[in-house]
Amino acid sequence: MFKFNDEKGQLKCSFCGKTQEQVRKLVAGPGVYICDECIELCTEIVEEELGTDEEVEFRDVPKPMEIREILDEYVIGQEQAKKSLAVAVYNHYKRINSNSKVDDVELSKSNIALIGPTGSGKTLLAQTLARLLNVPFAIADATSLTEAGYVGEDVENILLKLIQAADYDVEKAEKGIIYIDEIDKVARKSENPSIT
Repeated sequence: MFKFNDEKGQLKCSFCGKTQEQVRKLVAGPGVYICDECIELCTEIVEEELGTDEEVEFRDVPKPMEIREILDEYVIGQEQAKKSLAVAVYNHYKRINSNSKVDDVELSKSNIALIGPTGSGKTLLAQTLARLLNVPFAIADATSLTEAGYVGEDVENILLKLIQAADYDVEKAEKGIIYIDEIDKVARKSENPSIT
């Protein structure tokens, strides 16, 4: 059984055995003591283990056929869109996860524009992909976007929504999906400029 104090009656860390005088801080718990050095070591171990799990998660991106099959479960029709999205998403994460060298084949970055009438499943496709990939998802309405300083929403607010969806984990937000809706209405607005 481990003693909590030495011969002089000084309290000791239950993990490393250092006395209260040998460390900066000794935290007391129910029946145990832990020093600041052991807390720091434990924190590093936990962060390291959690960090490797996240990397593995993004390396296990399903193949395009598997992505399409999952999209088929949620969205009826839109076969070409599902096929294109599945390949684009797979290539995107393949590019992110590759440790590209100078001689390697380079995969170019691509953005995706989903075009179709209201109710055709554009938003549902994007939301389903985000759920499948376990990444944060944010929707922005293009009609409310303005330059910074004007009435409306600016780009920083969209990024803030994504970071909030990632529970304020910036690393996770970096891998998230931003869906900008109603872009067609922005074009119509600019065709009829207001005189006021």
